[in-house]
Amino acid sequence: MLTPASNKQMKEWRKLTRKKYRQQLKRYLIEGDHLVEEAINSGQTIHELIATEEALDRYEATLQGRDVYIISKQVAEDISDTVTNQGIFATINMPDVQIELAAMRQILVLDAVQDPGNVGTLIRTADAAGFQAVILGQGTVDLYNPKVLRSAQGSHFHLPIIDADLQKWIPQAQAAGFDLFGSCLDETAKPYKEAVPSSMFALIVGNEGNGIRADVLALTDYNLYIPMQGQAESLNVAIAGSILMFHLAS
Repeated sequence: MLTPASNKQMKEWRKLTRKKYRQQLKRYLIEGDHLVEEAINSGQTIHELIATEEALDRYEATLQGRDVYIISKQVAEDISDTVTNQGIFATINMPDVQIELAAMRQILVLDAVQDPGNVGTLIRTADAAGFQAVILGQGTVDLYNPKVLRSAQGSHFHLPIIDADLQKWIPQAQAAGFDLFGSCLDETAKPYKEAVPSSMFALIVGNEGNGIRADVLALTDYNLYIPMQGQAESLNVAIAGSILMFHLAS
């Protein structure tokens, strides 16, 4: 059924562009045909499907037979985070996620990673590398930031992702049998290709400018670095994290 969106709904959708209101409503907004289709296919609890008149025809395969709220192009621009939007959106209820360590084998941990593009890319890579969960430590950007969701390309639907206090979570993971790998450049670190992970491990990557916080790094079992062959001093955290994930997972 097609229904014109109400003013109340449109105001709420605009609010979902801000973290404060996402947390209050326990709901978030996604946009674009790919993310909406991923949400449907992965069984997410979709609160509302939203589209412009033009998008109804363009994305008929995704929207056919579903209840859709119709909006104008102007409203689509107001709630979109992109310069040129596709005119198709959905609001999703935030899942109540729990992580059972006993069921996990490979976990990615982010410590104060602040760039949304990096966080989304790391989540997507964790999904691709076969990791079973992602932990967001203090200072890490909000999972439901529009740029995070766009960079993750739907991978946040495939993995359990939770916020956690790493000072508490790391000892719990170690007690459950996980080896904790950090990434740093100090004298305790060894080249990543020398790492021989156990069957259960977690990899921690840190802040873009400062790396892993000292109090978190002090809790790791092993620290790794990626040797540079050229003149660059370091790699972007998403690239470095991706290299480490695929190596450890192999």
